[in-house]
Amino acid sequence: MKALIDSLGLTQMTLGQVVMMMVCFVLLYLGIKKKFEPLLLIPIAVGGLLANCPGAGMTESGGLLNILFKVGIETGIFPLLIFLGVGAMTDFGPMLANPKTALLGGAAQFAIFGTFLGGILLSKFIPGFELSPKQAASIAIIGGADGPTSIFLAGKLAPELLGAIAVAAYSYMALVPVIQPPIMRLLTPKKGRQIKMTQLREVSQREKIIFPIMVICLTALFIPLAIPLIGMLMFGNLLKECGVTERLAKGAANELMNIVTILLGITVGAKLAANLFLTPQTLIVLLLGVIAFCIGTGSGVLMARLLNLFSSNKMNPLIGSAGVSAIPMAARVSEKLGQEENPDNHLLMHAMGANVAGSIGSAIAAGILLALCG
Repeated sequence: MKALIDSLGLTQMTLGQVVMMMVCFVLLYLGIKKKFEPLLLIPIAVGGLLANCPGAGMTESGGLLNILFKVGIETGIFPLLIFLGVGAMTDFGPMLANPKTALLGGAAQFAIFGTFLGGILLSKFIPGFELSPKQAASIAIIGGADGPTSIFLAGKLAPELLGAIAVAAYSYMALVPVIQPPIMRLLTPKKGRQIKMTQLREVSQREKIIFPIMVICLTALFIPLAIPLIGMLMFGNLLKECGVTERLAKGAANELMNIVTILLGITVGAKLAANLFLTPQTLIVLLLGVIAFCIGTGSGVLMARLLNLFSSNKMNPLIGSAGVSAIPMAARVSEKLGQEENPDNHLLMHAMGANVAGSIGSAIAAGILLALCG
């Protein structure tokens, strides 16, 4: 009887595990009831619940979650396969039709490098605030609002922060409709929000085929450490655009993407184990992460306003917020706010140009941070 009682979860459960289970219930609520990134928040929440089940051994050596983590996260395979699927689903046409939107995606990356430098400086000048350059880089990438990139970089540089970084990255991505609009309204005048943008030109198939090949070659020449992410993103896009691999493109965008999303989500959730997550560093990750995300949103908006000073063909600055890589939610937020100001204005495709540029930019930023800190 004693052995049986000792094996019960009730007798082994700690207060930390109870707290983390409550966190997982909140994530489930956000995913199911509020429909905030349900495809990721629900697997992450379930992974967290399994990781905090006392006595189950899911995260111990030989446990299911431990095996999946070693195979998919430590090797970086899961985030790279996600990028393959994202590439197969992405249309770079809006960015190619209006190349200025690429600058908006680039501007949003200021948040990454600003947070990286800020984290290092805080560690040097604030007693008790300890953050290594690798940890600062891993937290800063949250500013790009790109979950797979955040996981990839954290797995390489700061695996001890992976759980907090993954939850922060995907939570802030899910909360884009809540976080971004106040910043967008604050940084744009009403007249600017009412700017009506003209229809984009049609991009030829030849341009769409050449683009991913050219990006791979340029990345290989100048930022080779970004090739794993950029290469898989562009490979997926080439499958979509070349016109002769439709079956492979659909497989990457659907079956492969769905399977890896499930495995990635539940494995990331495993890092929500109480002994790994309930630390002072988690609070630092969440705080710096939201600051980086807000700066990324504001940087894109301000860049759009700056470009308007030197251009006769004005851009609606609302599309600048889509420079963060929360595809396509950030672009939808730009469309929604634009419609509120001018019902005849349609910004979605213009915002998608900045959105896909942000995805490329965050992957390049990850490669630069790997070169600096790896």
